[in-house]
Amino acid sequence: MQGRNVIRMILFAIFFSIGAASLGVSILCDDLVQYYRDRQLLKVTQQSLNRLESLNADYDALLEQLEKDPNLVKRLAPATLGTEPEDANAVYPRATSEQLAAARKALAQDQNGQSTGPMLPKWLTRCSEPRRRITLFIAGSVLILISFTCFTPTRQSPTKEEQ
Repeated sequence: MQGRNVIRMILFAIFFSIGAASLGVSILCDDLVQYYRDRQLLKVTQQSLNRLESLNADYDALLEQLEKDPNLVKRLAPATLGTEPEDANAVYPRATSEQLAAARKALAQDQNGQSTGPMLPKWLTRCSEPRRRITLFIAGSVLILISFTCFTPTRQSPTKEEQ
């Protein structure tokens, strides 16, 4: 008799926990989707912030060099602005269009190569569909009802001798 009660208790726990989990997922699906989207936005924002901090550090180093060497502006201006150099004897390399295209491609790959963070799990994408949410809700409710009706401990009926 005790073996039956143990099996009933185990089956009750299994059915109830599966039913409660499916019921909970169907109810909290919108919150879970919002949670994963917020995590993804946070990751993208953090990567953007890191990139901006890196650019700030690069610009700070460049400004520090400009403060130390005032002639650096005269050397950088023609290359940066594309104007003709003031010194006729100075040689400034000119970038070809192929080199510029390769540099643009490398920069674009660097930006696109950053991961966008955790994506929405496939199971959550499937569960967020309205028909499947309703199905999960109904299935969870049925499993909970089954666990309460079929696997609750039974009371022993009094025997004829006890009456």
